[in-house]
Amino acid sequence: MKRNMKSIENINVIAGTLGILSFVSQSCTDQEKKVRPNIIIIYADDVGYGDVGCYSSNTLLTPNTDLLAYRGLRFTNAYCTSASSTPSRYSMLTGEYAWRKKGTGIARGDAPAIITPGRTTIATILKKAGYSTGVVGKWHLGLGPSEGANWNGEISHTPLDIGFDYSFLIPATNDRVPCVYIENRRVVRLDPTDPIKVSYTEPILVEPTGKDHPELLKMHPSHGHDMTIVNGVGRIGWMSGGKSALWVDEDMADTITSRAVKFIENNRNNPFFLYFATIDIHAPRLPHKRFEGKSGMGPRGDALVEFDWSVGEIMKTIDRFNLTEKTLIIVTSDNGPVLDDGYIDQAVELLGNHKPAGKLRGGKYSAFEGGTRVVFIATWQGKITPGRNDELFSQIDLLASFAELTGQSFNAGDAPDSHSNLTALLGKAPSSRNWVVEHAVNGRLSIVKDNWKYIEPGPGEKLYTNVNIESGNDTVPQLYDLRTDIGEKYNVATDNPLIVSELTQLLNKIKNSETP
Repeated sequence: MKRNMKSIENINVIAGTLGILSFVSQSCTDQEKKVRPNIIIIYADDVGYGDVGCYSSNTLLTPNTDLLAYRGLRFTNAYCTSASSTPSRYSMLTGEYAWRKKGTGIARGDAPAIITPGRTTIATILKKAGYSTGVVGKWHLGLGPSEGANWNGEISHTPLDIGFDYSFLIPATNDRVPCVYIENRRVVRLDPTDPIKVSYTEPILVEPTGKDHPELLKMHPSHGHDMTIVNGVGRIGWMSGGKSALWVDEDMADTITSRAVKFIENNRNNPFFLYFATIDIHAPRLPHKRFEGKSGMGPRGDALVEFDWSVGEIMKTIDRFNLTEKTLIIVTSDNGPVLDDGYIDQAVELLGNHKPAGKLRGGKYSAFEGGTRVVFIATWQGKITPGRNDELFSQIDLLASFAELTGQSFNAGDAPDSHSNLTALLGKAPSSRNWVVEHAVNGRLSIVKDNWKYIEPGPGEKLYTNVNIESGNDTVPQLYDLRTDIGEKYNVATDNPLIVSELTQLLNKIKNSETP
């Protein structure tokens, strides 16, 4: 499905001029819209563009993910919206760029709900279409009202208030407290005589910390991550209580995968939407013992094998209930890869010839392509013709694409940045998206259009030293020709002032919420 991007741009310009953009959506038949397929998004954590076999990893086996790619479309030009977790998840679920909304940076473990009750989301769209909706796994979008969640009682402002019928959550990340699961509105297995207390401002010294008691650690921090110890691991933040509810890291993939499988089993007779957000391969990487040593690359590689196992369990469940022709499955990631992200697990030392970002530069947190160009696989047997898809695609368009697929409408102001790109998602037509905006952890924005990549200038260090990743920061404009320089080695801004001017103006229009 390789196509000349300039030709695609010309098609879109002509269509817009004639007012016949509707021809794109017409290639999705009425029958397809009536099918109302089950929809599963498997959202990996920190999995890089080069971390799975079907994206040219010759050093790591991911047979289940590769099989999905063989059955469906492997996108080479797909993007998350941000180079870190919280903003990417926010943007995908709401159809609004996170950089438009304050408070969507990397969320603390006790952050209040970032997506407030009543907000339009993918889940509300599909619930309106008659779907059963569920979220299982990492949330990292805050819980509770402005004063925070009530960990010891009924929790308000949860996914149940934004379109989900069922939720089983890891509240934030596996390196942040509270280290408990939340099912619907309550902490799982909580003993009311042992209440939970959480703080990110004042130390709670009831339990030992990694800083004061490193002898109690089974995984030591490389930087930070030295507060309350849970399961032999120092975390970000302090907590006490809730001992009966604490998770065991090595069992987390089993726990959330089994809940995802159960959701499918319980809802298999009606259309369902499952947002399955894995904890793999976020640090601390402590995969189950049956995966230890499987990759030859230490805990990070073993966590990738564990992630692939989770994908396989979902696939087996779909096959077991003969749902393959009724289910659209998407596998993608929240941002690019990172090696040392706070714990000493030999991710760097045991890497060998493996390239987590593949041929891309940068990684998690970065303005370079490695931060936001991600693995993206879509399969729907009988509806998606298998192959490679080089069309431009952004996760932010999933909301509008699912709305079109299921015949739903929504207020454009509720999801201002989401535009249906359904035909590209299904591999039936060129992309209707002409550009994508990328967002680095420091707030720096970039834009990709016609294979040109522009990174806006600004202050900041050029290397995130804690994680040894190039930030993409520079005080001068950066322009890269991704057609010939996918590794972003050569800044050609000074040789192409007209393109720099065009992309600067376009990015400014988008930032100012104008229609470009």
